[in-house]
Amino acid sequence: MSAEDGGPFQGRLRPPLQKKSLTLSYDLQSIINNLQPLDIARVQRLPARCYLTQLRNGLEGKGRACPRAGHVGGFRDFQSRESKKMNNIISLLTVCLMLAGTYLTQASKLFAGDGPASEGAVERSSQATRGAQPLLESAGGSGHDSAIASPPSAVSPPNGSPGLAATLGIMFVDGSTSTLLVERDGRKYIVDLVARSVREAELPAREAARKPQSQSTFVADQPEGASVFKQKCSTCHGPDGRGLATVGTPNFTDPKVQASLTDEEIVETIKNGKKDTLMPAWAGKLSYQQISAVAGYVRSLGSGSQPQQVAVPGGARSAQSGIYEPGDDVLMTLPTGRRLDRHGFYVNFSHRFAYDPAFSGTARGGALAGLDGFSLSSFGFRYGVTRKLSVSIWRSPTFIARPIQMMAAYNLMDEHDKYPFNAAVRVSIDGQNDFRQNFAENLEGIFSRSLTRHAQIYFVPTVSLNVRHLFSPNSFESRDFPNLPGTNTFSLGVGGAVDIRPTVALLAEVIPTLVNGNCHQSGCVDLGIHRPAYAFGIQKKIWRHSFTLGFTNGPATTVSQRSATRAAFVNDPTADTPNGLFIGFDLTRQVY
Repeated sequence: MSAEDGGPFQGRLRPPLQKKSLTLSYDLQSIINNLQPLDIARVQRLPARCYLTQLRNGLEGKGRACPRAGHVGGFRDFQSRESKKMNNIISLLTVCLMLAGTYLTQASKLFAGDGPASEGAVERSSQATRGAQPLLESAGGSGHDSAIASPPSAVSPPNGSPGLAATLGIMFVDGSTSTLLVERDGRKYIVDLVARSVREAELPAREAARKPQSQSTFVADQPEGASVFKQKCSTCHGPDGRGLATVGTPNFTDPKVQASLTDEEIVETIKNGKKDTLMPAWAGKLSYQQISAVAGYVRSLGSGSQPQQVAVPGGARSAQSGIYEPGDDVLMTLPTGRRLDRHGFYVNFSHRFAYDPAFSGTARGGALAGLDGFSLSSFGFRYGVTRKLSVSIWRSPTFIARPIQMMAAYNLMDEHDKYPFNAAVRVSIDGQNDFRQNFAENLEGIFSRSLTRHAQIYFVPTVSLNVRHLFSPNSFESRDFPNLPGTNTFSLGVGGAVDIRPTVALLAEVIPTLVNGNCHQSGCVDLGIHRPAYAFGIQKKIWRHSFTLGFTNGPATTVSQRSATRAAFVNDPTADTPNGLFIGFDLTRQVY
């Protein structure tokens, strides 16, 4: 039905197949200008035929040709079903022919290059397209939509003006038929025509600023990286990044190690850990910025460009070489005063085979130098309350009066904090018969200094009040524990440790009692200490573990008793000579 026939569409719609509809000599800019004011929300409420008619008339510069919704309802009352279908099909064919003609006559001129291209437009489009590749990759594009074969150019129309695509901030992606990049107000957006979605493209440069670069271009927050490294990594990798042989960690200051690692491998290892090793995954525990900062710091260790270290909380230690790391809290009995990790929990065991000398008596070889004999076995626990304050409890067995000792220690100075030596003070009290009687109080000062990173010396002055003579009860009954008189003593322990291998050290100590060790005057308490207590041995250090095996003449391990010798224990003045040495060993384990 046509308008000439006087049908219901008379004066409202142009016959859809008139010749003028196929001329299609429209200007693309006018097309865009006419499309911009379309109210999408209103169009969605119109019938499809009405929308297509308005689109066609809008392109030709005519006014609104779509009847109002009420009129449309009136038309439907008398329009036949066949007439409706025919008009819809004719309108749809009209629009398809219009769009095809527009593409052939106009789009090819604007974007394919009918005339000489403007150099400025070409350059802008080339730069924009070069930026499209990383944007699409960062957006997670895949398949042909993310593959850019070659950067297309925005070409000028014949009048020499810049290409319309570049002018409008549109970037076409070669090889993609469903993705556009649009730039507005300095921001770029990815337009997915298939999914009908628009999202802002995050420039990879923003991430690149946080990602580790090559050794020559690595940009990271090294002070923050150093701080995190000391708190989280120094336990296994060493405070200076040189690694620990007891753990098997690499030396990051070695150029060969640095050359064997890529920046991606460093970041990946920090994030996801390393299988079958002690290296945990830090993803989720550290932010990406912290991981990048640590990776940058690790890389800087190989270039000698580490920044000046800053004091950080949580037991972190500055990266300095030349500092010795003790493997245990004691050499054999003499304390090392090492600083415990904050909230670190430690278990200590000691065994003294004081009843069987190692070098005197019969069948010493058959008895394994006394290891087949009876042991005085003690154990205790230590806990780091803060990075400087720690507490501990210790118990020795019944056959040396079963004392229980409670102690608090505070580290005043530490070489890791750039002090010239280490200093700590410890206060303790112990009581025999499971802390019921014969109490003694002790005050210690522990001073040590590293000679090299392979050797350290120790000085431990100790004041003890109400010290009792060593004795061994006759039974487990409390009635067999006598109340003994006590005396005040002063001793000065001296010791040293030397690493002969990265995980093996030789140890030696001597603890002379300088005041009231041996008294023969009336009215004083004789402790029976004729010679100083001493010991020597060898220590194996493994990550958070140590095992010390040695020979000593001192059977006790508490502070008030450690200066006493085997002579006082067995009431034999000759039992503390070299012939009276016996085997002892210590075992330490840091649980966490």
